[in-house]
Amino acid sequence: MSGRIFDTEFLKKLDTIAINVRVLMSEGGGGNRKSRSKGSSVEFSDFREYTTGDDFRRIDWNAYGRFDKLFVKLFMEEQEAMINVFVDSSKSMDFGNPKKSEVSLKLAGVLAFLALNNLDRVCINSLSKDFFKQSTAVTGRSMFDSCIAFLEGISFSGETDINAAIKKKDVKSRGMSVIISDFFSPNGIEEAIKYLLYKKQDVFLIHVLSPEELNPELEGQVRLVDSETGKVMDVAVTPALLKQYHIKLNEFNNNIKEFCCKMGVSYIQVSSADSIEKIIFEQFTGAGVIR
Repeated sequence: MSGRIFDTEFLKKLDTIAINVRVLMSEGGGGNRKSRSKGSSVEFSDFREYTTGDDFRRIDWNAYGRFDKLFVKLFMEEQEAMINVFVDSSKSMDFGNPKKSEVSLKLAGVLAFLALNNLDRVCINSLSKDFFKQSTAVTGRSMFDSCIAFLEGISFSGETDINAAIKKKDVKSRGMSVIISDFFSPNGIEEAIKYLLYKKQDVFLIHVLSPEELNPELEGQVRLVDSETGKVMDVAVTPALLKQYHIKLNEFNNNIKEFCCKMGVSYIQVSSADSIEKIIFEQFTGAGVIR
């Protein structure tokens, strides 16, 4: 994956933008975000234990001499944001030409790069069934390869209950939560969004659908197989049936969009055939997600 889209020229383009997190930070290590706290960005606030990827220049060596542990200094005003990226790894995400899974992994990689490049902390979460698998939360551009390695290890199978999976994630600090999915979840997604908002998250939904789902080119007698449940349905595809399909698809998409608007959540819909550049520099910008 990294070799196909994360070339030098593409990364240079990403250097010019940053994720726009709309919630004010109240905790975390040093970064480029404005916190809720008062005072100068060079005013000392607190310590926390060193974790992989932290800026070694913030290590307090006096504390190390006293406690034989590495601690980093926290400052009052400029704080890091915690960026959680949730990737739906259900089998339906492995559908399409190009596959929805491919563009989802690429977008997750881009978000990880932007977060690390802006001195934020990032954690990638793979949603499967009613649970999640998470990467180590890291910061610092040098940790980008570890994010790519985690993404490349994600396999797409079975169903995903987005509500149940995300509500098991212990979100401990303010920040941004991005959900990348086709949102074909058996119990909807409303409870997951409400949970993240309760946890003081700036929520962003990326709704990924394939060209075949957006505009199916089917006719005659066909057999449809649910990729997640294996359920089989024989149908006669007629112009009237395709018209009804588009009505139902628009209703499904609009329900998600309207709920996001009601809750103050950013939302975009993308096709798996869209270029990453178009999604990042046009749709992300239009949604106010990058600056």
